[in-house]
Amino acid sequence: MPKRYWWVIISYILMQFSGVVFAPILYNLFPITKVEAVSYWSIISFILGVIIVLLLMKPDIKQGLHQRDRTSKTQLILWTILGVFMAFFAQFLANFIQIMVFGVKPGSENTQAIMNITRATPLFMIIPIFAAPILEEVIFRKIIFGTLYKRTNFLIAAILSAVIFGFIHGEPQHILVYGSMGLVFAYLYVETKRIIVPIIAHMAMNAFVVIAQYNMDPAEIERQLNELQNILHL
Repeated sequence: MPKRYWWVIISYILMQFSGVVFAPILYNLFPITKVEAVSYWSIISFILGVIIVLLLMKPDIKQGLHQRDRTSKTQLILWTILGVFMAFFAQFLANFIQIMVFGVKPGSENTQAIMNITRATPLFMIIPIFAAPILEEVIFRKIIFGTLYKRTNFLIAAILSAVIFGFIHGEPQHILVYGSMGLVFAYLYVETKRIIVPIIAHMAMNAFVVIAQYNMDPAEIERQLNELQNILHL
């Protein structure tokens, strides 16, 4: 694996944990709440993370622009739209299996935490909609999946990268949901040979979820999840 890939992964890890140091500094320097300090530093760190990662990946970006067997712009749009539907279907199927087979309750604590912060600081939504998909697809599909794919086959590489992708979100009980999405995004990457396709599909999925939940009352969301669980257990 090229050295720049390791620097990308290290940058991502440092970005994730930088809030432990810098969020308290923001809180002490400015008249803001602790939640706002965490939100603002997260926004700053993710934007910096995207800039650093894109700079480190510049050789790959140039190489991709000159790749002859990649998909055309029209195919890119079609694959992206198809990819969004595929990812939502995979997520629905994984949720169904989790509830019916493993008894996992619907809903995601990670998503709920993101929405709580977004409601307090609306600017925070640029992270799940824009910054996170770029970083996650570059790291989990371009680097981790891409490296494993060269040494194994698609299924092994996709499953391993998808499992890592799932555990990174801190919800092992929802590993099937995150893993299924990871499989779809890996498939899109292989089929199109363009990392931008899973990035845009990932952005579209997150945007739909964030915007939809942002305009809904949390109590209503909880009620709908309970109704879904009751219907599936009928």
